[in-house]
Amino acid sequence: MESKIVGTVMPVLELNMQPNEKVFAESGQLAWMSMALQMQTSTSAGGQQGGFMSALGRAMAGGTLFMTEYTAVGGPGLLAFAAKLPGQVLPMEIAPGQGYMVHRHGFMCATLGVQFSIGFQQKLGAGVFGGTGFRMQRLQGQGQAWVELNGEVVVYDLQAGNTLRVHPGHVGMYQESVQFNITTVPGIQNAFFGGSGLFLASLTGPGRVWLQSMSMQHLAHAIQEYLPKAG
Repeated sequence: MESKIVGTVMPVLELNMQPNEKVFAESGQLAWMSMALQMQTSTSAGGQQGGFMSALGRAMAGGTLFMTEYTAVGGPGLLAFAAKLPGQVLPMEIAPGQGYMVHRHGFMCATLGVQFSIGFQQKLGAGVFGGTGFRMQRLQGQGQAWVELNGEVVVYDLQAGNTLRVHPGHVGMYQESVQFNITTVPGIQNAFFGGSGLFLASLTGPGRVWLQSMSMQHLAHAIQEYLPKAG
């Protein structure tokens, strides 16, 4: 399988697949594909473990109940997924004991052998993240995965014991060796005037973290005044 990332601001992931090669993604992520590609959608597509209850957990945490498996049949095929927001598409090698936690809309697709699940979720109050809480996706197993991060991507390698405090929306991805916690900013003035900045993600090494300059909630806030109002 050969992969190519096309474009800059709104990139497209193109996969040139040989006969019988397979990848899987959440349902509804497809951009386009050639006639050689066949789709199969189910709660366990892509070899996902855990059965229906695991799929239900994904759906309740904001993911999709169904996964779609794409197979090249009868000859080489082309499969493409498009970025949902301006940003970057990153190829990741997943290996046993080297998993990753990715922001809630970051998973694009992966080869069979990669396990995709909900890795972390925490409620942060009705006014934060639209009341949906903060969630991370987990990528484990073995294989190739592609992840979508929003805006520019800044990478830090944290040494053991080093801590970086980040607005939760800017956490794009981190290695599972990194310790992650949601903390509150101390001080009564922060509680009254800090808004969503009251909550910060605490990332402690060792491990690599990928931060994204664009956060979904900041984008939503920026365009909110331009949206049609009821009445």
